[in-house]
Amino acid sequence: MKAVLKVSGMSNSTDIRKVQSAIASSEGVIASEVALEKKEVTIIYNDMYIELESIIDKIEDLGYTVI
Repeated sequence: MKAVLKVSGMSNSTDIRKVQSAIASSEGVIASEVALEKKEVTIIYNDMYIELESIIDKIEDLGYTVI
């Protein structure tokens, strides 16, 4: 599956690293890319292992808001 999430609150490279690290540590996530200028995170994941809601929760646990 592929999902593009709008994430508010990201403003620099530290935010990118935090978000990517949280996503990458999830079993079932195959790849992710953060576009800071668009404030978007593109995620490719296997929905047999993880649900999109779990990925969103990991991002929001860092203090960001997924729109």
